[in-house]
Amino acid sequence: MAAFDPWVWPVALAPFVGSFLGVVAKRAESPRAIVVGRSACPHCGARLGVRDLIPILSWVASRGRCRHCGKAIGSFYPAVELAALIVAIWAALATEGTTLWIACGLGWTLLALAASDSEHYLLPDYLTLPLAIAGLAFAFAFDRPDFLDHVIGLAAGLFVIIGIHYLYKALRGREGIGLGDAKLFAATGAWVSWTGLPSVMLLAAVSGLAYAVVRHGFKRLPSGAERIPFGAFLCFGLWVVWLYGPIGIG
Repeated sequence: MAAFDPWVWPVALAPFVGSFLGVVAKRAESPRAIVVGRSACPHCGARLGVRDLIPILSWVASRGRCRHCGKAIGSFYPAVELAALIVAIWAALATEGTTLWIACGLGWTLLALAASDSEHYLLPDYLTLPLAIAGLAFAFAFDRPDFLDHVIGLAAGLFVIIGIHYLYKALRGREGIGLGDAKLFAATGAWVSWTGLPSVMLLAAVSGLAYAVVRHGFKRLPSGAERIPFGAFLCFGLWVVWLYGPIGIG
């Protein structure tokens, strides 16, 4: 293995990127804190130093506990750091050249969105809107003959979810899918064009259902307890379809 192999750099940087993505997701409800907030123990408030912030290794070394107060600090951050590493390895196996860095950028952004949705049921505009613009920019640069399909995909993704949102609300009297999902699905259309949207939705629905079954079994839950972070599964569907293309039938 040559030390200058292109995939080495995104893989090496991935845990550090994941550390930042964890902050973005954890503080998604207070975006200003992403920039000005300091890393601190959620229990005792002690500020964390460099030795506490080495991705994955610091958590393993401290056995998942604050070295100041000894209380468990949870596995959210190391899980995101590890996921960012998996994204980089996956991208390196599926792409090459310039596309590798684009794939990592897309995958890491989707990871931040999935983590934010899982933590807060929130898909922030400061991630979904730039993602949509980046999708159109990528299509213009690398898929210009089909650029219009990507523009149509953006519009279709937006209005399909908005339609589902208001239809569900009219029929059930409560929100079933958020407008953040509409913006994410619009960004999805920008990246995979309208031809990829059905495959993304299918993968999201199947993986979301599998998640619900694993977590809750087949029992019917009380109203209000059925909420799942569907945006996280849309992120998974977008990632797979962008890497490998729409699901083929026949």
